[in-house]
Amino acid sequence: DLLVILNDNNMSISHNVGGLATYFSKIWSSRFYNTIREGGKKVLRAVPAASAFVKKTEVHLKAMVAPGIVFEELGFNYIGPIDGHDVPLLIKTLSNLKALSSPILLHTITQKGKGFGPAESDPVGYHALNKIELNVTAPEEKISTKPPKKKYQQIFGDWLCDMAAKDQRFIGITPAMCEGSGMNDFAERFPERYEDVAIAEQHAVTLAAGMACEGLKPVVAIYSTFLQRAYDQLIHDVAIQNLDVLFALDRAGLVGEDGATHAGAYDIS
Repeated sequence: DLLVILNDNNMSISHNVGGLATYFSKIWSSRFYNTIREGGKKVLRAVPAASAFVKKTEVHLKAMVAPGIVFEELGFNYIGPIDGHDVPLLIKTLSNLKALSSPILLHTITQKGKGFGPAESDPVGYHALNKIELNVTAPEEKISTKPPKKKYQQIFGDWLCDMAAKDQRFIGITPAMCEGSGMNDFAERFPERYEDVAIAEQHAVTLAAGMACEGLKPVVAIYSTFLQRAYDQLIHDVAIQNLDVLFALDRAGLVGEDGATHAGAYDIS
């Protein structure tokens, strides 16, 4: 017995990329899908005795308009999509699923940052945030005459743009770390040489190795802690072959407020 809950908020740290994410977005926003789904419910309720027919119809409707068929083919009993912010509905659904003895995938639709206005309007910027004090009057800010210091990722982003302008072989690769790694300007200025492979660090490293084999100069920007996922690729696909790949490891070492999940404890070794 296995229950997988897919929290589908249309976001990772940044906006999702890739074929499956695009497919999901088209499905949920399509009038056709929603009309078929709601209309189908009403029609099938009127035929309570035809359980076999109802089941077959449900499967065929999933195949036509919903991503559930992907999970059904993998052996999961697909349930959803349901409103992930409707707590009573979630409790009732989870209680009902306890009685089922098969691999189940529950698909919930949520909004990233829901319940906190600034996060709802800027889900990327508020992916991680520090402690927020409630009902506390903010102290008056002192006006500084010194220009703000650039962050590491800003310096890296400027350098990457400068190098790419000089050398057509420079390629920027990141696994969904565009904003955090300072690659926004590069992505805008050199879109044909920018690759966001989504949350797939292993693929980012192997892709870079393949490009290096063909004479390109890939630069892979990954948070140090997430490079652990691509340890084998780092060694076997890049290091052993002595390929020309540059790794820009953001958040190296102990990073304080980002917490234990983002501490690059193994980057030096």
